[in-house]
This record gives sequence, C-alpha cells and structure tokens, in this order.
Amino acid sequence: MPTARDVMSSPVIMIDGMATVSEAVEVMKKEGVRALIVERRGLEDAYGIVTQRDIAYAVLAQGEDPDEVKVHEIQSKPLVVVNPDLDVKYVARLMSNFGLSRAPVIFDGKVQGIVSVSDLVNKAL
Repeated sequence: MPTARDVMSSPVIMIDGMATVSEAVEVMKKEGVRALIVERRGLEDAYGIVTQRDIAYAVLAQGEDPDEVKVHEIQSKPLVVVNPDLDVKYVARLMSNFGLSRAPVIFDGKVQGIVSVSDLVNKAL
C-alpha cells in the first residue's frame, strides 16, 4: 500500500497568521490551492490551517471585512497531522474519523506536504 508520502501534495503553501484574509485569498488564487498552512509563531507553537470554507463561513457570511480580519483569527489549530510513512488506509481512516478534507504531513517538526481527500482518491487507487 502507498504511504502518505506517496500521495501528498508538495510543496505546501504557507502564510503568516498576521496576514489579512484578503492576502490569503490572493495567495490561494495565485497558487491554485484551497487551503494554506498557517506558519508557527515559534518552535513550541502548533501549525494552523485556513481554508476557503473558513473564509466563506467566518468572514463573508458574517459580513466581516476581509481586509481587516487576520488569518490567525479564523484558522483551525491545532491540526490533526500524519507521519509521511503512515499507510494511506490509516490516513483515510483518520481523516474520516475526524471529518477532515485534508491533513498536513509533518516530520521532524516540519511540514513536508498535505494529503487531501482528492489525493487519496486520485493517487492511492
């Protein structure tokens, strides 16, 4: 069976938590991605994630100004992460159990890639 490393997308596009939501949207458009990993503030901090869904629900639907809202205000954190050597069936089970559409692949404290449901379907079968 393939592992998370075999199906993950890499490199991962990251953003600073102090960036505005408008800046995050521009990065997503430019890079053609639906989610950004939010950088840690320090070695003891956890990574976060901000998705298009977060932006739609927490900013647009609430009538908030995307030029005023910071990424760290709407990010999900801490994240459920996977080891690059984890078998994809366990990655899929973990994502299913937590209702996730994507999970970062982290090794030695560094983001190596990200596995999405699309990656599982398109690359693992």
